[in-house]
Amino acid sequence: MRKTLHITSGDIAGKSLREAGLTGEVFVWHDILYDGPRQPGWPDEDILNARALFLEEFTGGGLRRDFVLETLRGQYQKVKEAVFCESIVLWFDACLFDQSMLAHILTCLHLKGIRRVDLLCVDGFPGIEPFNGLGQLNLEQLASLYGNRSPVTDAQFRFAAFVDRAFATQDAALFAELADTTEAPLPWVPAAVRRWQQELPSPSTGFGRLEALALAAIRSGCDTPGRIFASVAAADTPPQFWGDTTLWAKINGLADREPPLVRIEGPAQKRLPQWESPLSLEDFTIKALPDFKV
Repeated sequence: MRKTLHITSGDIAGKSLREAGLTGEVFVWHDILYDGPRQPGWPDEDILNARALFLEEFTGGGLRRDFVLETLRGQYQKVKEAVFCESIVLWFDACLFDQSMLAHILTCLHLKGIRRVDLLCVDGFPGIEPFNGLGQLNLEQLASLYGNRSPVTDAQFRFAAFVDRAFATQDAALFAELADTTEAPLPWVPAAVRRWQQELPSPSTGFGRLEALALAAIRSGCDTPGRIFASVAAADTPPQFWGDTTLWAKINGLADREPPLVRIEGPAQKRLPQWESPLSLEDFTIKALPDFKV
């Protein structure tokens, strides 16, 4: 039997967990499981290929399809191997990004007959306002949470499968049911689902919430990626589920509309780089076009 396997969702949190002196291996899961093509539960090879293509396109080619596919295959192999672990500890935030991932991982573990799972879901920490995630905590703060973990119950495994099906199918009726759920076995899910519902195009404006916040920031005079990010982060409600890659995708989408709603000026074919790039974001400016309307 191997020792404890710690699974989390962010590279910053993963690095800190590795340095916090916890016993066992730390593994960071990478995927955007509230969006894109997939199926409930364990993915087949077609789904893995479709997701690899989706993530390549989502990042504007910043993540190559072959790299993503290899990463995804490795993640599910890690779940298979988890059957040999003495215990598994899941470290997650209360945000949409983490809750959709948590539900999927719990579902996959359950499908492989793995029940020795503890959960640490953190929605706040004393003295940190606003709290957006585990990545904000230092090593001592992270280590102090370890005693708060609790075993995942059968009810939580069953509920996770329901949540995973909702996100995989993007079923509006399932989302509505989850959004209205009281006393959910995973109590952070209803708020996360309500936040995803806000990303659907508004009947009145045609924009999702993050898109609308980006447009409002640009219209108010924020004309650089950094200023737009700061404005949107301040206007959104924590916990924040998105990062710079997601926000740049939204801004690029506004420039791609017909007619375009913003103009991006910079060295990369009028698009913000969405992943690691030799191009500096400081060389880009974003302007609302004269006929821009919210």
